[in-house]
Amino acid sequence: MANEKLLEIKNLKQHFKVGKSVVKAVDGLTFDIYKGETFGLVGESGCGKSTTGRTIIRLYDATDGEVIFDGENVHGKKNAKELKKFNRKMQMIFQDPYASLNPRMTVADIIAEGIDIHGLAKNKEERMARVHELLETVGLNKEHANRYPHEFSGGQRQRIGIARALAVDPEFIIADEPISALDVSIQAQVVNLMKKLQREKGLTYLFIAHDLSMVKYISDRIGVMYQGEIVELADSDELYADPLHPYTQSLLSAIPLPDPEYERSRTRKLYDSEDYAPKSGEKRVLREVKKGHWVACTEEEYEQFMATV
Repeated sequence: MANEKLLEIKNLKQHFKVGKSVVKAVDGLTFDIYKGETFGLVGESGCGKSTTGRTIIRLYDATDGEVIFDGENVHGKKNAKELKKFNRKMQMIFQDPYASLNPRMTVADIIAEGIDIHGLAKNKEERMARVHELLETVGLNKEHANRYPHEFSGGQRQRIGIARALAVDPEFIIADEPISALDVSIQAQVVNLMKKLQREKGLTYLFIAHDLSMVKYISDRIGVMYQGEIVELADSDELYADPLHPYTQSLLSAIPLPDPEYERSRTRKLYDSEDYAPKSGEKRVLREVKKGHWVACTEEEYEQFMATV
């Protein structure tokens, strides 16, 4: 994997006003995503993962911070032409395959929407040939083109969503919990399809999920998110082998294994943010405790980590 940065997130914040209070959905994220990799973003529901993805792709305007994609500020002022160019480079696969497809449109029109907007087909024949090619790419048949979303299963609908995202030949895809609404038997099929497409097309993914076992399977690096902040970031294997933050340890302790002996003795480690609050009152910040392994910690905790490395 080349160490060429495709996406740089710098102190990203997304705050929402709810009545008189402010909800800090994303509160100071900083991380990079490199070309050709899959960066997994995990955490429990409500931690800000999906909001992060939607802010990166400009569905929400950032409250503060920067999103640099291909050297350009995503949230800088852009005219219609520049926005169109950006939208072609970055696409999104949504969580709910039932709600994300227009029930009144045929599969062909859903997939070809981006092709039409960006003028990627010279005529109707070329447009339909591209739709058929995309359907076959995601494991469906060209006969499916004239059907409507309600005629398909959840897994098939998600494949249609993937085909729609691929239609404009993007460089970067944000996959927002793309398998959470699917049966377990279908989840692996969709993830394997995404890995295959990544190899063939050189795609870069931000894979957002709460299922740590699936995230480990698809991701090169993983960021663990808690209450709008990243608390740990490391290579996939490293994070699983040596989780350092108590919240990461808690998430990993909850993963079941198909081993009755292990399950009988498995102890779930609970995480209490109040118990873990720094006694000094110092704010924890991400620090690199091993090469490529970052943990949110105080200065004192950092010294303790470094002493054990």
